[in-house]
Amino acid sequence: MMFFTNWTAWAQDGLVQFEIVTPPVCVNNKGETVQFVKKLSQKAAFSAGMAKRNKKGVPTVYRFSYEKSPKAMQRFIDFHECAHHQTGDVDRPIPPQNSPLQMMNESIADCIATLRIRDEHKSGEALILDALLELKKTMSSLGFPASSFNSRKSNIINCLKKEVSAETFIYSVLKHRKLN
Repeated sequence: MMFFTNWTAWAQDGLVQFEIVTPPVCVNNKGETVQFVKKLSQKAAFSAGMAKRNKKGVPTVYRFSYEKSPKAMQRFIDFHECAHHQTGDVDRPIPPQNSPLQMMNESIADCIATLRIRDEHKSGEALILDALLELKKTMSSLGFPASSFNSRKSNIINCLKKEVSAETFIYSVLKHRKLN
């Protein structure tokens, strides 16, 4: 769940197609394994991700048109959507669009994605910086003001510098929400 809707979206200019990365391991706050499901869309202009439970109640991340984004962006989307499962967002009431609570949930998911990429990938910091470049292009093409991107970038860079693991950060979020 990204931007100001229930979708995560990033642009990829041109007709370039990228190899789709293997999804990360993701376990939600209840100890359930999250499944990743690939969805193709001929009309989609952006890669997108969505975290929710499927019709059978299984925690799921839907991966839409990942072939339209480079590896760094695909990883960021996966970890961001996984974070919504890890923090219990998926099982909580959906906050109003653009509300402070929704924006906080998105900032937390961005931070967890950043920490996981930083800690779990050999070139994690470079992947984050590459994802930021893609995010900037996409947010701009979607009409977001520069201040929206700059706010997200600031949060992501601050998280990159945190001296805490994703696991510890998630634990603090769950403790604050009384979900642990």
